[in-house]
Amino acid sequence: MQRLIATLAIAAALTGCGYNDFQRLDEQTKSAWSEVLNQYQRRADLVPNIVATVKGEAQFEQDTLTKVIEARAKATSIQATPELINNPEAFNKFQQAQGELSSALSRLMVVAERYPQLQANQGFRDLRVTLEGTENRITVARNQYIQTVQEYNVLARSFPTNLTAKVFSYEPKPTFTVQNEAQISVPPQVDFSRPAPAAKP
Repeated sequence: MQRLIATLAIAAALTGCGYNDFQRLDEQTKSAWSEVLNQYQRRADLVPNIVATVKGEAQFEQDTLTKVIEARAKATSIQATPELINNPEAFNKFQQAQGELSSALSRLMVVAERYPQLQANQGFRDLRVTLEGTENRITVARNQYIQTVQEYNVLARSFPTNLTAKVFSYEPKPTFTVQNEAQISVPPQVDFSRPAPAAKP
């Protein structure tokens, strides 16, 4: 009987100090991060098809294409594990690499508008639409992650739950920085209503 009372007392104390909330939010953060990784992987898988299609345009700017290839290689070389969200330095490197790929892809789409043959290529048009959809999915997944981490970090820094955080080593988790948020979250915009530019003689 005394053990039961002691167990209930400990459970009540842990509940009152936010222990259960830490468990819940930690799992939610991992789930949100997993979805971010899924969408980034979805985008990375699109790149080889986009590159192969663009290579069919003989006069396409090779420098732009090379930057996309290099940015994808850099982004996929980072081992994106669930533990990454507990390592601010590794998280920042991952974020920078994804930002570089976003910029390279956005630049490629802008340059592609100058090539009528690419604009008329149904395969490229389909890939472009898929890329836009993927970028939007990334934005949604990132926003969900940011919200979850914010709730977790507030719990970790507020009194008295910050005492629980110290006892159980619940460190604040890194999130996407404001500096890169605009760059990464804006998908490439393509205006299908505009006529393709005339081909140069």
